[in-house]
Amino acid sequence: MTIHPTAIIDPSAQIAEGVTIGAYSIIGADVIIGEGCEIAPHVVIKGHTTIGKHNRIFQFATVGEDCQDKKYKGEQTFLEIGDNNTIRENCTIHRGTVQDNCLTRIGNNNLLMVNTHIAHDCIVGNDCIFANNAGLAGHVKVGDSVIIGGNTGVHQFCQIGSYAMTGGASLVLKDIPAFVMVFGNPAQAMGMNFEGMRRRGWTSETIGLLKRAYKIVYRQGLTLEVAIAQLEQDILPICPEVAVFIDTLKASTRGITR
Repeated sequence: MTIHPTAIIDPSAQIAEGVTIGAYSIIGADVIIGEGCEIAPHVVIKGHTTIGKHNRIFQFATVGEDCQDKKYKGEQTFLEIGDNNTIRENCTIHRGTVQDNCLTRIGNNNLLMVNTHIAHDCIVGNDCIFANNAGLAGHVKVGDSVIIGGNTGVHQFCQIGSYAMTGGASLVLKDIPAFVMVFGNPAQAMGMNFEGMRRRGWTSETIGLLKRAYKIVYRQGLTLEVAIAQLEQDILPICPEVAVFIDTLKASTRGITR
C-alpha cells in the first residue's frame, strides 16, 4: 500500500493491499477499496462506496458523491464498482436514492472516458465504453458491451440493451434494444452493430438472422407486440442470440428508439 502523505483517509475506510493513493486525494468514511487499485492525485471518494480490484481512477474524479436529486435528504445510499474499470479525469459517479434501490452499480472492465457522468441509481454492466462527456441521467440501465458516443446524453429511466451503440452527440429519449445503433437529436435507429458482431466472431448466418430480426421490428410497420410474436415464431427457434434482442424489447418501459 502506497499513500501519499498529503492524502486524507478517514479512519473507517478499508484500503486493501497494493493500493496506491496519490497526493491530495480524499477517501471518506465507509469507503472500501479493493486490492491493486490506483487512485491518482486529487480524487475524492465518499462512502458508502465499495470499489473492487485493480481499478484505475484518474485525477479530479469524484466517486460516490451525494446525488443531484432534490428529493435526496441525506439518506444512507450506496455505490458499488466492480473490477478492472478505468475511470478517467473529471468523471462523476453518484450514489443511489431511497426512491429506487439506494444503489448505483458499475460492473467490470468498463472504460469511462474524460468527464463521464453516471447519475444516481444507474446500473451499468460489463465491458462498456463511455466516450468523453457522455452522461447518464438517473435510473438508467445499461447492459454489457455498450458503446456510448462522446457528448451523448441519456434521459432518466432509459434502458440500453447489451451491444447497443450511440453515435456522438446523440440525445437518447427512449429505450435502445440490444444490438441497435442510434444517432441524432433525438436519437433514431440506424441499424444494428453488425461490425461489433463480426469482431466477436459471430457467424455470417447469425448476423444475417439478426438483420432479418431488425427488419421485422423496424421496417415492416408492425406494432411491437406483433413484431415480437413474429420474432419468437420465425427467428428465435433458429437463432438463440435473438433472445437478447427480444428480452430488451419486452422490458422497454419508455418505448423503443425508432
